[in-house]
Amino acid sequence: MSDVVPPEVRPKPAVPAKPPHVGAPSPSSPFPPQGPTASGGAAPAAPPSGIPVLIGGHGPSHSGSHALGHGAGHSGGHAVPHAGGHGHSGSHGSSGGSTLLGYIGIDTIIEQMRKKTMKTGFDFNIMVVGHSGLGKSTLLNTLFKSQVSRRSAGWARDEKIPKTVEIKSVSHFIEEGGVKMKLTVVDTPGFGDQINNDNCWEPIAKYINEQYEKFLKEEVNIARKKRIPDTRVHCCLYFISPTGHSLRQLDIEFMKRLSHSVNIIPVIAKADTMTIDERQEFKQRVRKELEMSGIEFYPQKEFDEDMEDKSDNDKIREAMPFAVVGSDKEYQVNGKRVLGRKTAWGVVEVENPNHCEFAQLRDFLIRSHLQDLKEVTHNIHYETYRAKRLNENGGLHPISSSDTQESNL
Repeated sequence: MSDVVPPEVRPKPAVPAKPPHVGAPSPSSPFPPQGPTASGGAAPAAPPSGIPVLIGGHGPSHSGSHALGHGAGHSGGHAVPHAGGHGHSGSHGSSGGSTLLGYIGIDTIIEQMRKKTMKTGFDFNIMVVGHSGLGKSTLLNTLFKSQVSRRSAGWARDEKIPKTVEIKSVSHFIEEGGVKMKLTVVDTPGFGDQINNDNCWEPIAKYINEQYEKFLKEEVNIARKKRIPDTRVHCCLYFISPTGHSLRQLDIEFMKRLSHSVNIIPVIAKADTMTIDERQEFKQRVRKELEMSGIEFYPQKEFDEDMEDKSDNDKIREAMPFAVVGSDKEYQVNGKRVLGRKTAWGVVEVENPNHCEFAQLRDFLIRSHLQDLKEVTHNIHYETYRAKRLNENGGLHPISSSDTQESNL
């Protein structure tokens, strides 16, 4: 008889104690797995007992070991359950604690929102205020590159000036790049055109509040619409005459009374009637008069959400009021077709920043702040009106539970 001991019962060097069912080591382990492999082969040589053996990839909080999910354990087809009663099929790092691997898809929320809003479309309501002859209709047509003004919608050009301020609105559906927008233009013919202009802003203020009232009544209904029609005025372009001197008392009075009800953006109309130096002096004078009168135009400083907004809006506030020129006629300039106004000494190009500030106004109004105009209208101006109405005696009141019970009886 030979004294050779079979490999199965040959004593092994001492190794640190480990939990049962130890699986393959972490990929960062320098040693092969201990014990028999899943394929039935002999165990490889163990490391010297003086070198600690890395067991799995768990920290001290785990009482069990890995499932056989790595290396040779794949051939068995089954994962050995964790000592705590759970099976692991994913890989874990050796730094302690598990790590989620792979793409989750949270960033697709933006795409989901985009698809949903593109289906419903957008509403944008803009009001233009100023006396006749300042080019309000022409500027709007130039802004949206469409015939959107009331005069372009079938109104007679020889229309007489109304005796009192009238409110006229016309809606258009504009689509660009798959984005649909319902644009409503609200004009105020007769404003500032009378000999006596006392309280000529009252019909405008009444119209603005009526739109808030319509939205509020829809909002407090028990069975309200899924999407409430939004006719609230999101922006009011106030046209200042290019006198080169100072604001009229009517300008100051109008903006002072309505600046807390609507987003007012002052613009200097027909800026090509002034030289560049005259224009800059007039802009500075207007800003100073607005500040002295306590008039806050959009974007207001208190609505800046962070330092980035403050930095961007400070630049806009320093450039306002925008000195603009509007035109819906094209001319040939240096081999290019441009929108402009032809004079005896050349063509004033509407979209040329060296000629006027129309491009800055369009970028500000449409490309960067259109959504913010809507949010400020809803979160600030409408909420102010809503709180006032709900607190008035005899006004609308929130529907209580008792009202709901009575309606159900």
